[in-house]
Amino acid sequence: MGVLLGISIFIFMNTMSMGFDRSSSEAFFKSTPHIRVYQEDEVSKPMQTAGQSLPLISNPQIVPNKKAIENPYELLELLRQDKRIKLAFPQVNSPVFYNIGMSQLQGTAIGFPPTAGNEMYQIQSFTVQGNVLDLESNAMGIFIGAGIAEKLNVETGKQISVTSSKGVNLNLTVVGVFQTNNSREDNSKSYVSLATAQQLLQEGPSFITDINVNVWNPEDAPSIAPDLTSVLGYKAEDWKSANKAYMAAAKMRSIVITFISFTLLIVSIFGIYNILNMTVSQKINEIAILKAMGFNGRDVVQIFVLQAVTIGAIGVALGLVMAFILISLLQHVYIGGDIGYFPVRFEWTVFLKGTSIGLFITFLAGFVPARKAAKVDPVTIFRK
Repeated sequence: MGVLLGISIFIFMNTMSMGFDRSSSEAFFKSTPHIRVYQEDEVSKPMQTAGQSLPLISNPQIVPNKKAIENPYELLELLRQDKRIKLAFPQVNSPVFYNIGMSQLQGTAIGFPPTAGNEMYQIQSFTVQGNVLDLESNAMGIFIGAGIAEKLNVETGKQISVTSSKGVNLNLTVVGVFQTNNSREDNSKSYVSLATAQQLLQEGPSFITDINVNVWNPEDAPSIAPDLTSVLGYKAEDWKSANKAYMAAAKMRSIVITFISFTLLIVSIFGIYNILNMTVSQKINEIAILKAMGFNGRDVVQIFVLQAVTIGAIGVALGLVMAFILISLLQHVYIGGDIGYFPVRFEWTVFLKGTSIGLFITFLAGFVPARKAAKVDPVTIFRK
């Protein structure tokens, strides 16, 4: 029972931790690239140079400059030549108001190449109506969040008025509706073609505010981003640096779950050790008789280790079954909100890890009292 509970909870907790991390990453990368390249705000510096004795009063302010990236398509070509980079495309963000009659909602229209955007964000996987690729054939189309569609009571094929911060007003046709289960995204975000976003900001075809970059392994983004900053001359921010609070929370959750699961395993170890240690104490006379009959210390160790491994094997097998049942049940528990169903699934690497650890710790827990039994002196026992 000790091994069963220890192994089942160990597998379940680690599987749940991996599920939370995977669910968070999937939701995260629905709207966030691995690396974002953009024009960083600059703060004004004092005009005073070294060696001047005159005091200079300075009031640091953000230097007003255009947020566009210069020569964006040359930079994109340079990025695409880097073998570490999987995908890169331009993006234009425009603050807008969505209007239907007297109803109005504030949000952001994101302009990008639809095919590349769908490949990076997997938009079609959370689409409920239409197809985001229709933006390629419909220059005056818009792909809106489910919250916008619900509040303005529009659906695919209907028109919606979009007003930008520059006062540009366009009547766009809804080509589809997406739902990420993130209320903030669904209630404010929409996707349009790159040309439409540039038109909303009264800019030309070379106006690009961001370059989105995906690398082959998201974990490599923090090491690649500094290289891109030095090569491109613009700020390249990886997804971990941009979301430090999220990363800190994920790390803390992982530490807590790991600590709890290993604590349960340690309890199982001591339980097995105590059982076998008491067995050695109770069987001391029998051990003495065995040694008097010709059994050596190695034979005695083998007996008790075999007993420990047998307990471990049965406990691990039952623990695997228990973990399988727990995960199966929780997979069908609907939490709602941004998460949906409980984010846990079968991680066979965790099952294999739990099996290996369970057998190893039961071997160790049995080996220590077995060594004690092997050192029993039969003459001393008989004298008592």
